Amino acid sequence: MIKPFRIHIPQADLDDLTDRLARTRWPNEVDGAEWDYGFPLARLKELAEYWRTGYDWRAHEARLNELPHFTTEIDGQNIHFVHVRSANPDALALILTHGWPGSFLEFLDVIEPLSRDFHLVIPSIPGYGFSGPTHQRGWDIGHVAQAWAELMHRLGYERYGAQGGDFGSGISLALGAVAPEQVVGVHVNYLPTRPDPEAPVELSATDEARLDRIRHLMVNRPPYQALQATAPQTIGYALTDSPVGQLAWIAERFAQWTDPRSPISDDRMLTDISLYWLTATAASSARLHREAPRRIEPCPVPLGVAVFPRDITQAVRPLVERLYDVRHWSEFERGGHFAAMEVPDLLAQDVRDFFHACTAHDQETPALSRH
Repeated sequence: MIKPFRIHIPQADLDDLTDRLARTRWPNEVDGAEWDYGFPLARLKELAEYWRTGYDWRAHEARLNELPHFTTEIDGQNIHFVHVRSANPDALALILTHGWPGSFLEFLDVIEPLSRDFHLVIPSIPGYGFSGPTHQRGWDIGHVAQAWAELMHRLGYERYGAQGGDFGSGISLALGAVAPEQVVGVHVNYLPTRPDPEAPVELSATDEARLDRIRHLMVNRPPYQALQATAPQTIGYALTDSPVGQLAWIAERFAQWTDPRSPISDDRMLTDISLYWLTATAASSARLHREAPRRIEPCPVPLGVAVFPRDITQAVRPLVERLYDVRHWSEFERGGHFAAMEVPDLLAQDVRDFFHACTAHDQETPALSRH
């Protein structure tokens, strides 16, 4: 059963957040620390004070409720999603999947341009936001993809595309493997590429530089990733109990993974962080890092890749083409990890170009596009 859903956070929860922010116990900071030891104290105090006294959740809640929200239950798990139908009844359906520390909010600015050409389904990953926490083991990328296939079936879509970044990339690729007869193509804006010294391919200087960065990240695993992949419950206690802890944990990712030329507003970032806090999904969302497979999943459907210069890593095309049926590859001059929020115009156009090519020229390989 699919049920309409309306966002309404109890006022007591908002009051509790304000009270906790007012009673924050702050650590000290060494002189001139800046980013050398982690998120700078002065900037975090500024954000926390704005969250407490200036940010208006109710205003953002009202705007979010202008969208058509729904919930359904799949495999015993609540699934929240936004479903926006195009004015064109024959439009292709497109399921958009976020990652961590994002949410369905990532796609707010691409809904209008993409809904001109697509029926949009924008779910919250189990364990995230309004889908609520998971309660069983095994909600990994493959399980989420199977849930997405069931969701699209319930909505009556027999053919559809998939798009995503971060975990949404892996889930979209897995969906192409789970439902290859239904998925016309997968478009991703994040695709980690593992070095393969045995691969018989020629690599450019740019490719080698990208691989050097990937090797560095593999050797120096980011602390957030190590914690969430090994002890998500442990870090979950701190993040669920302290709003400033949750603020620092996510705001650091936004600060480090976005392109300074395409900044995300404090209000948009705080809405995303508020979603994690108000739904108490810090621990359950972190579990996906532990559940996610480290192997590369095969995907038999056409693939489109958008590469943004300030993302965590940039995909290496010769290595990607050994694994996937790449039909479309775009290199952009600006944008970072949260492309749908940072450069929605660029991402929406690239998604449109790829899926139009998929549906109009199913077996034809489009030319490389550059922006």
